[in-house]
Amino acid sequence: MPLFNRFGRPGLLGLAARTAVVAGTATAVSGAMRGSQQRRAEQAAEADAYQAQQQQEAVRYAADQAAQRQPASSGGDTLGELERLSSLHQQGALTDQEFQAAKAKILN
Repeated sequence: MPLFNRFGRPGLLGLAARTAVVAGTATAVSGAMRGSQQRRAEQAAEADAYQAQQQQEAVRYAADQAAQRQPASSGGDTLGELERLSSLHQQGALTDQEFQAAKAKILN
């Protein structure tokens, strides 16, 4: 009876090899899935941080606009108001036209 002419079920070595291949494939697939999920979570966290930063900037801009719309007090600090407007203009929060209009409002 020849030893290498077997048909049917694989021997012990064949089962061990097949099991190793299946286990290795499963490990590789689960690792890839875990990495993909981690990348998605990081992207979502970055998007949330960016959105929070944008909201903070929008709140600051709205506060600057509200402060800009307040009428200047009659006995108030005109020089302080002009310095504040100049600072906003230099930061780019005010256009040239907005700066000139606000300055005229304070001085008149």
